[in-house]
Amino acid sequence: MIYRSRRDDLENQLNKGALWAVTYGDLMSYLMIFFLVLFSFSIAKTDKVKSRKYEESLVNIQRAFGGKADDKRVERAKAQEREDNVADKIKASMENNQMSSLVQIDSNERRVKLVLAEAVLFDSGKAELKDRAREVLKPILEELKKLPNDVLVEGHTDNVPIHKGRYATNWELSMARAYSVVKFMEETGMAPKRLAGSGYGENRPASENTTPEGRAKNRRIEISLLKSE
Repeated sequence: MIYRSRRDDLENQLNKGALWAVTYGDLMSYLMIFFLVLFSFSIAKTDKVKSRKYEESLVNIQRAFGGKADDKRVERAKAQEREDNVADKIKASMENNQMSSLVQIDSNERRVKLVLAEAVLFDSGKAELKDRAREVLKPILEELKKLPNDVLVEGHTDNVPIHKGRYATNWELSMARAYSVVKFMEETGMAPKRLAGSGYGENRPASENTTPEGRAKNRRIEISLLKSE
């Protein structure tokens, strides 16, 4: 009995002395999470894709530890999710209207870019939108109007010189075409402060100008939804 009592007393003393280890272990866990968050943030500064994942992870960590997530951070994460989904929504909208073959859609960490060939929007050498062009653009604009992001319209041509018509150079033609699209966007209800247009003529080709097929690819309009920082 005396031996058992002494043994119990010894175990109690050891257990009391070891309580610091529990607190110490919790502290080390919190410190590890803190430094992992800092490390992730340092990487995310130079990579927008990682930055988006960082925002989502930080919100989840705050909620997991019982904290209240920052409202601005939560809203930014939601906005980034909407930006990432807009490409799929536009693609689905074009398929529903049987126009998917008319628009090429590309999305990266900076923008959602839509590429439309000249033949879809304009007659050769002209900058006035065709009636068919308005039908093609409308479902695209309906999705773009749901977001507050800036939209950039870029006009491009091939390198074949213009010898007659209203426009003296490919540069002028590309700028006029970009403006026609911007003007139509404004007419359909998009805020002018969101819109910008530019023309590059033949200076930024998407393909070689040595074949008819290549030149057709170069005669295009690019509409870009710029993603938030």
